Amino acid sequence: MPGASAANTRASHAADNDFLPLQGTDYVEFYVGNAKQAAHYYRSAFGFQPIAYCGPETGNRETVSYVVRQHKLTFVFTTALRPEHHVAEHVHRHGDGVKALALRVDNATSAWQETAARATWSRSR
Repeated sequence: MPGASAANTRASHAADNDFLPLQGTDYVEFYVGNAKQAAHYYRSAFGFQPIAYCGPETGNRETVSYVVRQHKLTFVFTTALRPEHHVAEHVHRHGDGVKALALRVDNATSAWQETAARATWSRSR
């Protein structure tokens, strides 16, 4: 195909100039009303494996988090232990949902500086 070579050249050039080469997703954190139930559902319905827990038993008196994983996909389900906590307020306002998406990069400091500079530039326009 005549256009395929040009498309490959453009894709290669874009990759060379990528200011934020992503290696993948580290984890996705969900703020939910019931973290234990959400983790149980993903374990039962989709075969995720339990990885970690954080809550009152581990010294955290603010939130409870369950971490589950399936292959390269890691989910963190977090719920508040008090109704005035910001996690509880977020769930009350928006319902259960994704709060954080952690991406894997080579250099976190450089990634932060590059994205912060672009965010500042876009706000000033």
